[in-house]
Amino acid sequence: MNKKLFAQIKNEWRSNIWLAVELLLVSVVMWWITDSLYVRLATYLEPRGFNTEHCYKIEMGELTSKSPDYTKRSREERYADILELADRLRHRSDIEAVSLSHNSHPYNGSNGTIKVQLVGDTLETYGRVIRREVTPDFVRVFQYQGVNGETPEQLAEMLARGEILVSDNLFSSTYNRPMPMTDYIGRRFYLFGDTTSSVRLGASLKVVRYSDFEPASFSRSMVYKLYWFDKDQELCVRVRPEHDVDFINKVKADSESQYRIGNIFISEVRSFKDIRRNIQQGTYNAMRNNITIMAFLLVNIFLGLLGTFWFRTQQRKSEIALHKAHGATNQMVFTRLLSEGWLLLLIITPLALLIDFNLAHAELNAWRNGTTLEWDRLLICAGISFALMALMIAIGIGIPARKAMTIDPAEALHDE
Repeated sequence: MNKKLFAQIKNEWRSNIWLAVELLLVSVVMWWITDSLYVRLATYLEPRGFNTEHCYKIEMGELTSKSPDYTKRSREERYADILELADRLRHRSDIEAVSLSHNSHPYNGSNGTIKVQLVGDTLETYGRVIRREVTPDFVRVFQYQGVNGETPEQLAEMLARGEILVSDNLFSSTYNRPMPMTDYIGRRFYLFGDTTSSVRLGASLKVVRYSDFEPASFSRSMVYKLYWFDKDQELCVRVRPEHDVDFINKVKADSESQYRIGNIFISEVRSFKDIRRNIQQGTYNAMRNNITIMAFLLVNIFLGLLGTFWFRTQQRKSEIALHKAHGATNQMVFTRLLSEGWLLLLIITPLALLIDFNLAHAELNAWRNGTTLEWDRLLICAGISFALMALMIAIGIGIPARKAMTIDPAEALHDE
């Protein structure tokens, strides 16, 4: 059977060579589209390193001197008022944890960066490292986890002691090799390039991603204790799951009577579900448009390849009739035609894979984990492309072949 297939392909080399070229081009384009979709989906599904479920952001306002209820407060008194507001919220039965932070919560459009350097070593960070300045309970609100199994409660204790927490990939992106921060727990680090004082590393965190569409490899961060307070800072709370019903309206109803302290009051309460949607709406729209374009290309490729094999099979009615006249069953004819199409696909696949490799090596596809060339990703996407093309070929051959096999062999041969 195999010898006959190779002989037939060789005898019809003129038509087969053009078909092989078409399959090669389609295979490469299919791989590129599959690779782009794979990167977007794989990035979205990566662990986020935080949990915003049942979390809310409470925005604070401050009375101005024009208000009849305004009282003059010193900076220390303003600090105390803000801490008192957080403490009162902490004592609510429906709230599990409360934190204050500066440009630190998930899905934050504003942030700062930091330089981290190992004391007594040249090891230091370059490029963007997000700094998160927080009160200790921040890691409880957003449920950060340590690489060595440290719980949010244990991490909060470390921050309370003045220790820092860093993402496990803090130095990996800088030196382009795995450098787990667990090896440096207990060591001291300089921050902001200040070599006059140092801080101790308490734990290495599971990577905290910047957003749903920012890969973990690009999300490097450092968390340290917040020592100053302002009304524009982030007051975030985690609500107990069993009490997370109409929480926003409940807090607003109590805001004037219980949460007006000095000049500080609650101005707004927002769910992180809404914050996440709003901050990423533009990315959602762009991603939806990209997927729509790629889906359109896939449909066109499918129809083009389907049409090619449909037409090719339709032109071979006499050959099908001849096989049946010599005693071949419908199943045997179908298997032969299908095997011929799949064999052509199999022949061009190594060459297509070589082209895919060179495109990835030349960085002409999507970036992920700091590179465009990952062997597992390359083979997975090539395998998906192969399977989709094999399915297209099966449909393009199967439907017209079954229709042709219903024609009486004598009638088909007479027409020829």
